[in-house]
Amino acid sequence: MNKKRLALGGAAALAAAALALTGCSSGGGSTPSSSAAAGSLVTVENNEPQHGLIPAITNEVGGGLVLQNIFAMPIYYDADGGLQYDAAESIESDDNVTWTIKLKADQTFSDGTPVTSDSFIKAWQYAASDPEFENEWWFANFKGYEEGENSLALEKIDDTTFTVELAAPQADFPLSLGYTVFAPLPDSFFDDPDAFGEAPIGNGPYKVESWTHDQDIVLVPNDSYTGPRKPQNAGIDLIAYSDLGAAYTDVLADNLDITKSVPDTAYQTFESDLGDRAVNQPAAVWQGLTIPQNLAHFSGEEGNLRRQAISYAIDRDTITQQIFNGTRTPAVDFTSPVISGWSDDIPGSEVTKYDPDKAKQLWAQADAISPWDGQFKIAYNADGGHQPWVDAVANGLKNVLGIDAAGVSYPDFATLRTEIKNRTVGAATRAGWQFDYPAPYNILGALFITGAGSNDGDYSNPEYDDLVTKGATADSLEESNQYFEQAQEVLFKDLPVLPLWYSNATAAYSTKVSNVVFGWDSWPILYQVTKSE
Repeated sequence: MNKKRLALGGAAALAAAALALTGCSSGGGSTPSSSAAAGSLVTVENNEPQHGLIPAITNEVGGGLVLQNIFAMPIYYDADGGLQYDAAESIESDDNVTWTIKLKADQTFSDGTPVTSDSFIKAWQYAASDPEFENEWWFANFKGYEEGENSLALEKIDDTTFTVELAAPQADFPLSLGYTVFAPLPDSFFDDPDAFGEAPIGNGPYKVESWTHDQDIVLVPNDSYTGPRKPQNAGIDLIAYSDLGAAYTDVLADNLDITKSVPDTAYQTFESDLGDRAVNQPAAVWQGLTIPQNLAHFSGEEGNLRRQAISYAIDRDTITQQIFNGTRTPAVDFTSPVISGWSDDIPGSEVTKYDPDKAKQLWAQADAISPWDGQFKIAYNADGGHQPWVDAVANGLKNVLGIDAAGVSYPDFATLRTEIKNRTVGAATRAGWQFDYPAPYNILGALFITGAGSNDGDYSNPEYDDLVTKGATADSLEESNQYFEQAQEVLFKDLPVLPLWYSNATAAYSTKVSNVVFGWDSWPILYQVTKSE
């Protein structure tokens, strides 16, 4: 799962500034719309969407933030990533295979047309109908799914009730339904999808008032929305910035209300510059170091000892403070602190603590099996700002283990990903995951299951696979999380990927706004923001 998201997630997690600028045009700037200039709207740094605003094809920040606010999916996520009902009244199953979704009554789109079961069924069938759609893969576990077809096992019971039949049990299925691909669509969408993408009609807390390309997208409250995310402001002006530095400067000057990202040049100063208006909190982004199973000296008992030694030799606390200036948090598991089920005391997690003596001891035990030779290489993409931390890790391994270690630079992310995909990289590689929905399965299934599309190190352990499968098919999320924690115990024993750190949401806001909260996914919860005139 999530194969298509890995490139986006990895880039986002390791180069927050680069992600924030994805899709930005050089024509973007800091000039708000006329209504924003009047001070009535909350102004927010964003970037020009890459596509028309259509749920099936939008999976980047610029368009995603718009869709999140103009559509009501069956559920939404609160600030902590908890499931809250939005368009749905209930989502129930007796077997985690067949799910019954009951919608709240009397919902309408912003054009006044009703939101019904058909609005969801037709939208989901459409999203699954074309393999070129960026979000088509989300329906891979639906019964009837076949790439490029729209024959999902969806059945209308009545105007406010429909069922979904999955191909395999999935306990966290309801939790996935807050992602924007699960939005409903009005009938007008199917008449002209391209035109709809330029002026979308949603059922969420806001509606699109205008979209001036490469400048801004203005959202105003949708009076027909009766759900729980009722706007507490006059509207939102999402301004396309081509320079995060300019956005940050505008926030300092109270010319911009919210910037979702702080430029790396301000990491050392933004918290002192802004005080309690600086945001630096863990987000659902996990980083690790993959050591492929086929590297010399990294198989069997010898490989296990060397993986542990390297993990103990990495000073995560110093790197996250000195390299990242506290905008990363040392990782102690394989998920994220903002994900339900996260734990900081999983047996085996002590391997994430810096312990040079333990590292040397384990490395010596491995040398007794087969003496080390060669160079330990860490591959990274030069366009992602990774060299400082890679150099820090390599220098730490030299100092602690006394081995030759160095970074290997690839010109860009695409080139590195090609080498990893072809299994020709011949080095350890950085691993990154930005969660699509707040559940452990989203990463534990995608990165470590035998044969999974994002299992770059070709890790395989039947015990782990069995535990994750049991977690995915458990009767409750609580039971699922118990299995997932046991699965992580296996990961800590095998260490196919070394946990490094969690990326933080780093953001800022002006003196003109209050009630600014950034959620589990690192995005601001815009409907809660209030603004003084």
